[in-house]
Amino acid sequence: MIAIGCDHGGYELKQEVLKHLEERGIEYKDYGCYSPESVDYSDIAKVVCDAVVAGEAERAFLICGTGIGMSMAANKIKGIRAACCSDTFSAKFTRLHNDANVLCFGGRVVGPGLALQLVDAFLDNEFEGGRHQRRIDKVMALENE
Repeated sequence: MIAIGCDHGGYELKQEVLKHLEERGIEYKDYGCYSPESVDYSDIAKVVCDAVVAGEAERAFLICGTGIGMSMAANKIKGIRAACCSDTFSAKFTRLHNDANVLCFGGRVVGPGLALQLVDAFLDNEFEGGRHQRRIDKVMALENE
């Protein structure tokens, strides 16, 4: 299952992503927001990332105006490896090499066509492990310092 959330800056784009996930037959849970009314991105990032850490969701998408605020908030949560991407190469390789479990992007930065390509690149690639695992282990150890 995929967790997804947005703030008001990502609301419209999230609707496109939800439609795309449905078309692909991918199960998801929408954690809000549910309208274009102003909300704090950190609140949405917390509930979405908590679902990932708890094992309720395998991966997640967070969408705000730029993707930056969501990624900053998400990366404060132990166990989260969030990447803010606006190109498909980065979205693919953050899975292959960084084992990212949350993809963040901006509703005011990427359009629907590119956003769906980012979603697909993130979903369709798996962590390669190997030499990358040692690096991920070191990154995750930073949470305990």
